[in-house]
Amino acid sequence: MEFIPYTLKWLELVLRWGHVLFAILWVGNSFLFNYLDNKLNKDISSQDIDGEGYLMHSGYYYKLTRLKNSPPVQYLSNLVIFKWQSYLTFITGILLLIIIYFYNSGVLMIDKRVLQISPLYAILISIASLLVSWFIYDLLCKSKLINNNFLFSLIIFILLIAISFIFTKIYSPKFAFLSVGLIIGTNMFGNVFTVIIPNQMNIINSSKRNEKFDLSLSLAAKQRSIHNNYSTFLVLFIMLSGHYSFIVYHKYNWLILSLVALISVAARHYFNLRGRNIHRLYILISSILSLIVLAVLLLIFKN
Repeated sequence: MEFIPYTLKWLELVLRWGHVLFAILWVGNSFLFNYLDNKLNKDISSQDIDGEGYLMHSGYYYKLTRLKNSPPVQYLSNLVIFKWQSYLTFITGILLLIIIYFYNSGVLMIDKRVLQISPLYAILISIASLLVSWFIYDLLCKSKLINNNFLFSLIIFILLIAISFIFTKIYSPKFAFLSVGLIIGTNMFGNVFTVIIPNQMNIINSSKRNEKFDLSLSLAAKQRSIHNNYSTFLVLFIMLSGHYSFIVYHKYNWLILSLVALISVAARHYFNLRGRNIHRLYILISSILSLIVLAVLLLIFKN
């Protein structure tokens, strides 16, 4: 076996392994903290405590307290900041994109039955789509639309349908799906890297100077974190979709992906509401039934 191909195989294996591990940690953190925020008892008459709750794990009780103000300065140097899960998920993902797809772009990215395109153009379109999509998403988040959840979500969904359709007319079906996942994952990473972590560092620096921190920084970081939370189910579906050719290579694969996006967001919304003790079981049942109907339709309308 030649040295370089053999080395690349091992590099791919290690990167895939790491990518999945880091993604599990990132998604787990997202679910945990969103659940804790929803479950904390906020009916507390205290100037310092914003909410508190109790957990049990491995036979021990844990008390959780969310503070309105910063903790004593001596504790700030030992703060645990959850960022490397996101960073390493993105880094390993980009490296996999380069060594697997960009390196073999003529085979894995291009399908001549879809579009005659050179490997270089295919790569440039992929890179440009990541940058442009982040610019548009970030612009929408900084606009007044962010104050209207329904309108903002509707625009994001329309854009998702558009990019899903466009990619299926440019790339091979498998890479088209992957490209949608890359855009969502990049936006999720961008939320962490450009908003959540910088805002948290500004808050920490204000606390170290004994200054009252800007609450709008916390609200903006939390908002982007919620966006990431709603994106997780769809990203995981896309990660697995490459194993299911009857979906990826279906004539209406872009529409299937768009419908799964809607179903996954609805299911995630149910669990987020449930964390706040708001029980809307019909949302979960509707999501499950919609998935079943989609499966039946795929069986009826085969390629």
